[in-house]
Amino acid sequence: MAYPFPTYPFQSNPFGFQPPQQQVVRVNGRGGAETYALAPNSSALLLDETAPVVWLVQTDGAGYKTLNPYNIEPVKPAPSVDVSSLESRVAKLEELIHDKPDSRSAEHK
Repeated sequence: MAYPFPTYPFQSNPFGFQPPQQQVVRVNGRGGAETYALAPNSSALLLDETAPVVWLVQTDGAGYKTLNPYNIEPVKPAPSVDVSSLESRVAKLEELIHDKPDSRSAEHK
């Protein structure tokens, strides 16, 4: 069966539609976020290159901007738990508790 459009190995479909490219928008501080062009009734997240901040920029129907900064920080994975060290610590605590004389029984004697 012949296709009405030529197909090429690099095309994913015969109509040549390419999805839009996605990018992270980077700005320099509050001034960069304020000057970012944004259509009315729109919003955007802007990554600040001068501080660990993301700017949420929103415009109303008249195109007036509202800027809200949010702090960001990298997520650090939780340290792994070493079960053997926990077992040894619990054993030491049990030894301390069992070796300690009972002060109440010594007072009553």
